[in-house]
Amino acid sequence: MIFGELEHLYHQPLFNLISQSRAVHLQHWRGEEIQRCSLLSIKTGGCSEDCAYCAQSAHYSTGLEREELLSVETVLTAASRAHSHGATRFCMGAAWRGVHDGSEKFDRVLEIVRQVSQLGMEVCVTLGEIGPMEARKLKAAGVTAYNHNINTSPEFYREIVSTHTFQNRLDTIAAVQQSGMSVCCGGIIGMGESEVDRLRMLEVLSNFDPAPDSVPINCLMPMPGTPLAEQPPVDIFELVRLVAVTRIALPKARVRLAAGRTRISREGQALCFFAGANSIFYGDKLLTAKNPAADVDVALLRELGLQAES
Repeated sequence: MIFGELEHLYHQPLFNLISQSRAVHLQHWRGEEIQRCSLLSIKTGGCSEDCAYCAQSAHYSTGLEREELLSVETVLTAASRAHSHGATRFCMGAAWRGVHDGSEKFDRVLEIVRQVSQLGMEVCVTLGEIGPMEARKLKAAGVTAYNHNINTSPEFYREIVSTHTFQNRLDTIAAVQQSGMSVCCGGIIGMGESEVDRLRMLEVLSNFDPAPDSVPINCLMPMPGTPLAEQPPVDIFELVRLVAVTRIALPKARVRLAAGRTRISREGQALCFFAGANSIFYGDKLLTAKNPAADVDVALLRELGLQAES
């Protein structure tokens, strides 16, 4: 979609917009099903990048304890637990700028992926920048999806990070697409960007070829010690509007409510599900940020008449 189309959709009366997005959602998805994904940080802290939202950046004093790459056994235990609790996608994140073929850490990640892929879940990783060779090897090891968010508009991107460029993000996404892995790509709202920036981000996403398989929409979790530590919460109706327009622009993608759900009311989450969100991160921690407890999510879905995708 082009920007003008997205802008027209976004600025409709809210009920008109979510009625349209609901209709699109029901054309492509079972409306009562929500995918549950589990996310594990397999290497925490000490990242060389200066992303203004991130507690894992070595540029900021956030009090986060740095951890090295987890063992295969530790990751496999966490993955098995997530599977037993109903997760159908297991996501692993590492705080690196990127990985390179032939390095010891990349070889260790490949072995982790091989083991986790035997459990019967979708396997998603986010390891920073990769090229065509790394993408092909990850796919061969069993990765089904690679997460690499563009986070915001091309214009606003330089306001939140200086150690890499928006084009660097697109280059990694192109390598993932060429490998045959599906792309998981979305953004973060609440970083000080405008609504125009959010729609420009969505314009870029909706013009990927092929389109992203899943689009995580993160609401900023302000982390003490980072430049964005004092950012206020996102207005709930702005979030619902963005979810709805994302559903219309990318009808076949899973739209995932990702970080920030602890700052969204139950009623706000319900509106997001009605508007087209059909995936959540499940478990009490997302990398370094808090997430609603699993039993809280189960209770909410039950109350709304929704069920976990099997």
